[in-house]
Amino acid sequence: MSSVTDPADGRVIGAAERMEHLLEEITLADRVGLYSFGIGEHHRSEYYDSAPSIILAAAAARTERIRLGSAVKVLSADDPVRVFQEFATLDLISKGRTDLVVGRGSFTESFPLFGLDLADYDSLFIEKLELLLQIRDNVEVTWSGKHRPALTRQGIYPRPVQDPLPIWVGVGGSPESFARAGLLGLPLMIAIIGGEPRQFAPLVDLYRRAGAQAGHAPEMLKVGLHVFGFVAESTQAAADTIYPGWNEMFTKISRERGFARPTRAQFDATSGPNGAFFMGDPQTVADKIARVGEQLGGVDRLSLQMTNPRLAHSDLLRGIELLGTEVAPLVADL
Repeated sequence: MSSVTDPADGRVIGAAERMEHLLEEITLADRVGLYSFGIGEHHRSEYYDSAPSIILAAAAARTERIRLGSAVKVLSADDPVRVFQEFATLDLISKGRTDLVVGRGSFTESFPLFGLDLADYDSLFIEKLELLLQIRDNVEVTWSGKHRPALTRQGIYPRPVQDPLPIWVGVGGSPESFARAGLLGLPLMIAIIGGEPRQFAPLVDLYRRAGAQAGHAPEMLKVGLHVFGFVAESTQAAADTIYPGWNEMFTKISRERGFARPTRAQFDATSGPNGAFFMGDPQTVADKIARVGEQLGGVDRLSLQMTNPRLAHSDLLRGIELLGTEVAPLVADL
C-alpha cells in the first residue's frame, strides 16, 4: 500500500487518510463478493504497509466473507514464530479467513533494517519456511538452524481456526522456487510483472510434476497469479487511469536498479492481449483471465493489483466494484 497523490489536485494523501481509504476499499471488496484481498509488506518511505497483519486485523473487524492475506509476507526478514503467531491471531479475529503468502519480497530494504546479510538471501528463506511449516503442523516444536536460536519442545500459541493454516509460497521466475513449492505440496502464488504470462507454463508444469513425484494430491497443488491491472468502463479508460502512477512507480524503480526508463509504448504493449497486465473493461479482463488460465493448465486464484501512487480513491473503488460485480461472475465457472 503506497502513498498516493490525488490526480485531481496534486494533493498528497496523508498516511492516516490513505489507511482509512484502504479499509474502505477492502470493505467494498467484501460487499461486492470478491474472494480475497491481500496486503503487501514494504519498508520504504513511500509505503505504509510495514505491518500487514495489523492492517488485515483491522479489515477483519469490518468484513464478513472475504479472505484476507499477505501479498507477500517477507519471511526472510522475520521470525517464523512471530509470523505464525500474528497470522494465527488474524485467523481467530477473522474466524478462519486468513491466507499466509510468504516470499522473499521484491525489495531488499528489510535485510539491512533487521541486520541480515543479503548473501544469505536464499538460505534465510529456505530455513525459515521449514520452521514455519513445522510450527504450523506441531503445537510443540523442536528445531535448530543457522539463522535463529533453537527451539526445544516449545509450544507456539495461539493456534488458528483453520487447521492447517493455508500457507502459499510467492515466487518470481526461479525454477528452483517452483520445484521447491511442489516438493513441499504448497500452493503457489506467481508474481508476473512483465513479459507474457504464457511463458510461465513450463515452470507451472515443473511445479506440478515435482508435487506429483513427491506424492501430493493434485488438489493441493494450487496455482495463483499476482498481476498488475485495472478494470474500468473501457479498455482505454483503464489504461489512461493507471498509466501516470505506473510510470511514476517504475521510473523510480528503474532509476534505482539501473534499468532503462519505462515508456508508454512499453506500457501499452504489456497491457495488450498477450501481455502481463490485466487491463480493460470487464469482458476484456474476464477473457484474458480465461485465456491465461488455459495457457497455464488452470489457475485457482488471480490477485489483481490495482493500486498505484496516482490513482484516485474514487477510481479504485469503481474498479473494485466492476471487478466484483462484472468480472468475477464471468469467470466464476472457470
